[in-house]
Amino acid sequence: MEKKFGVYICKGCGIADTIDVEKLSNVATKDRKMPFCKTHDVLCSPEGVQIIRDDMANEGVNTITIVACSPRVKYEVFDFPGTITERVNIREFVAWSQEPNNEETQALASDYLRMGIVRTQKGDLPEPNILADLSNTILVIGGGISGMTAALSAANAGSKVVLVEKEPKLGGFINELYKKIPTGEYKEPLIVDAGIDPMINEVETHPNIKVYKSARVDKTDGQPGLYDVTISSNGNSETIKIGAIVLSAGWKPYDANKLDHLGYGKFKNVITNIGLEEIARKSGNNGKITRPSDGKEAKKVAFIQCAGSRDPNHLPYCSSMCCATSLKQAKYVRQNPDALAMILYKDIRTPGRLEYYYKEAQNDPGVMMTKGDVTGVSDAGNGNLYVEMTDSLLGEKVKIEADLVVLAVGIVPATRDPQVYLDGLTQAAAKGDDAKKAYLETTLKPEFILNLTYRQGPEIPSLEGAYGFADSNFICFQYETRRTGVYAAGCVRQPMNMAEAQDDAAGAAFKAMQCIEHASRGVAVHPRSWDVTFPDPQLIRCTACKRCTEECPFGAIEEDAKGIPYYKINRCRRCGTCMGACPERIVSFKDYSVDIIGSMIKSIDAPEDEFRIVALACENDAYPALDTAAISRKRIDSSVRFIPLRCLGGINLVWVADALSKGIDGMLLIGCKFGENYQCHFVKGSELADYRFSKVGETLNRLQLEAERVQMMQVSISEYDKLPDMINAFVEKVKEIGPNPFKGF
Repeated sequence: MEKKFGVYICKGCGIADTIDVEKLSNVATKDRKMPFCKTHDVLCSPEGVQIIRDDMANEGVNTITIVACSPRVKYEVFDFPGTITERVNIREFVAWSQEPNNEETQALASDYLRMGIVRTQKGDLPEPNILADLSNTILVIGGGISGMTAALSAANAGSKVVLVEKEPKLGGFINELYKKIPTGEYKEPLIVDAGIDPMINEVETHPNIKVYKSARVDKTDGQPGLYDVTISSNGNSETIKIGAIVLSAGWKPYDANKLDHLGYGKFKNVITNIGLEEIARKSGNNGKITRPSDGKEAKKVAFIQCAGSRDPNHLPYCSSMCCATSLKQAKYVRQNPDALAMILYKDIRTPGRLEYYYKEAQNDPGVMMTKGDVTGVSDAGNGNLYVEMTDSLLGEKVKIEADLVVLAVGIVPATRDPQVYLDGLTQAAAKGDDAKKAYLETTLKPEFILNLTYRQGPEIPSLEGAYGFADSNFICFQYETRRTGVYAAGCVRQPMNMAEAQDDAAGAAFKAMQCIEHASRGVAVHPRSWDVTFPDPQLIRCTACKRCTEECPFGAIEEDAKGIPYYKINRCRRCGTCMGACPERIVSFKDYSVDIIGSMIKSIDAPEDEFRIVALACENDAYPALDTAAISRKRIDSSVRFIPLRCLGGINLVWVADALSKGIDGMLLIGCKFGENYQCHFVKGSELADYRFSKVGETLNRLQLEAERVQMMQVSISEYDKLPDMINAFVEKVKEIGPNPFKGF
């Protein structure tokens, strides 16, 4: 479009008390050659906004630079559809964080204005890319409590649902339960019927739900809105167009055979919590829990909590449901008033309303609970067993006799086995073709769940070292996986009990519906859920280096037969990681590119007698932290200029060369924390930036500059109070090194 520019400066919120607004206006009109620049005392007021709207209507202004507060506030006030609108943050970054009315503060505001105008000059108006023939059907994989809840939630909201269950009957593990914990007040009765049949009937008779039983997904191809999913069931195969997927494939109990010291497999009367459900179910309502060895009633039952859980040699995590399950099963035992249930725990964990259930169990005189570390189970004769403990509340070393021992084994997600197999394959392939061939020939391949045709693998990526749980940002995006359009629910996401799984499933279903709605409007899903931009590479210059396809955290980029990348655009989350990955710098967005950011850096005035620091800040954690620091009136050295990035994964090292060759004295890269407990909204962005940052020394050596002039920081949004001090310390370090010798060239 033909751009008609307008610049508007707000004087409110202390801006006019901190800088000379007239001088700043001259930067726009005389320095940057803007046709006009208008000011207003309170630009966000109805009168101020009307000035902009009048210029749009009467003068045809369609490219707007608003010099006021942070773009993170008053978004709806300054929303002008059909225009290029750039927000220049001089309230938080200047008025609220700098000394008022001095030359450096004025220079800082001027540089922010220059960068904002350059961005409008270089950028174009984004337009959505809406693909044709999109499906709004949701696929739910797994017919347990999570899967059925997800299916009903979506179907009752008006979506068409396809439910795939591998077993011949819906219900999952609930079919194996004798009783469940009531969801109302925890008073008598403390156990109630599982009652899953009405829910199964509702699912199977719902007009919006099509159920496939004894079925599996053979292949998932495509992208959100345009998935082609091949389902096999009872010897037949069918390919269905799907919009989004809820993965609720469930869990299995941890293999108790691996717990040698607890006697499972050695003593018949050592069983698991799942085994006890089977015994109780077979006994019906006769009130007797019998033991496997001789069928006698068990009157002294020991429950060993965390059997394999919270153990670095087995499951490092808490499985969430085991404590409440043992409290429930203690009531099975106590159906006989003469029986004793002994719960031996590391800790009792009953979060939320389950705490009341725990307190009710404590009131039962036939339920004994004690803390301790179980060291072993041994034979006590006549089928009885000794449970040996240390560090217990009953003494240093304790030996308890029981006629039945129940191991409270934990949750292993259904995604675990595929992860282990694929990790092993990757490791074997790294050793060469012979090792890979041997692995494929000797290793039993588990049943995959999604069977994605993605270049990056057939299943969803899992959390590193966390036994198969779906990898996503647990803080901000609980249901999203690293495969856009695939939402994890229930115990493939994290361990949880039945009630939590139902809440979780409903949330995942609604996120799947939201994904489909976003695809229909051509906008990104999360976290940039308003973004209509998309990567538009100049493929004529592509060298097929594969870096973009390998580094994309979401598998949005595939390759043709010649190795040339192409985008499945509805998979893309617009993070710009591919932009940073490309050595040829051919990937760009309409309003975000290597050239745009580089031009903003070059527009900064770098006088010979003043220090200048450029800080590239992630918009997800670092930028909000800076805003919050400003609200708290934290001072930041006036030499620092902040430029927001969608994600630090988009960092391109050419920006470092651009800045330092221009005379900028130092550069900061401020991103989210990465590693095992990462906080990056785009999963791998900060980690990739750190990898690229490790190579920045080559650029500095080429320029014959000190490596200390460039630094990367990891921050969380909650560290706003520390961030200014961290930045100021870096500035002091650069000042000690001295001015950039390229100044003035």
